[in-house]
Amino acid sequence: MSTLALAVRDSSTMLRRNLLHARRYPSMTLNLLLTPIMLLLLFVYVFGDVMSAGMGGGADRSAYIAYLVPGLLLMTVGSTTIGTAVSVSNDMTEGIIARFRTMAIHRGSVLVGHVVGSVLQSVASVVLVGAVGVAIGFRSVDATALEWLAAFGLLTLFALALTWIAVGMGMVSPNAEAASNNAMPLIFLPLISSAFVPVDAMPGWFRPIAEYQPFTPAIETLRGLLLGTEIGINGWLALGWCLALCVLGYCWSKSAFDRDPK
Repeated sequence: MSTLALAVRDSSTMLRRNLLHARRYPSMTLNLLLTPIMLLLLFVYVFGDVMSAGMGGGADRSAYIAYLVPGLLLMTVGSTTIGTAVSVSNDMTEGIIARFRTMAIHRGSVLVGHVVGSVLQSVASVVLVGAVGVAIGFRSVDATALEWLAAFGLLTLFALALTWIAVGMGMVSPNAEAASNNAMPLIFLPLISSAFVPVDAMPGWFRPIAEYQPFTPAIETLRGLLLGTEIGINGWLALGWCLALCVLGYCWSKSAFDRDPK
C-alpha cells in the first residue's frame, strides 16, 4: 500500500473513532452549543429592541437579529472547538497516544482525525444555530448563491484554523480541565469583537482590542456576504488570519505530537 493510501485509510479510521466518541458522549458538544444559542435568544428577546434603537434601526428587533446572527455563527465555531482541545488532551494523557505510537499506523492520522471530525461538528453546529436564527426572524434575501458559497467557505476555513489552534492547546495541556481553560479565549474573543455592537460604538481605548483580533474581520466579512454590507479590507484580513492560524496551529500541534507522550 502506498504512503498516501495508508494515510487516507488510517485518517478515515481515526475520523470514525472521533465521530463515534462525539455520538456516544454528546454532553460536551451540547453544552458548548447551548452557549451561542442562549446568547442569541437573550440578546434578541431581552435586549433586541434597545440594541436596535441604539444602532439607529428603530425599536425593531429584526434589524438587530440581522446584525447579530453572523457574529453568533462564528462564535459557535469557537465554542465547538473547545471540545476538540478537551478530546485531544484526554488522548494525550490517558495513554492511547502511546498505544498508537506502537502500532503500524500513519503518524499524522491521529491529528487529521481530530481536525476533520471537529470541523464537521463545527459545520453541523453552525447549521443548527443558523436554523435557530432563521426560526426567530433572520433573513438573507439579497445574498446570491455565490455569496452563500463564499460564506460557507469562510465558516469552514475559520473552523479549520481554530481547530488546529485547539489541537495545539489540547496537546500541551496536562489534563482535560486545563485544556478547557486554555481554550476559553475561543469563546471570550467573540464577546469583545463586533459580534454584538459595532466597533465604532465602543470606547476609544477599547476599540483596538476589538479591531485587531481574528473574529472581527471574519464577522464583518460574513455580514457583508449575507447582508450586503460593506466588506472592504476585512475579507483579506479574515483570510490572512485563517491562514496564519492554520499554519501556527499545525506547526504547534505537530511539534507537540512529535515529542515523547505524557
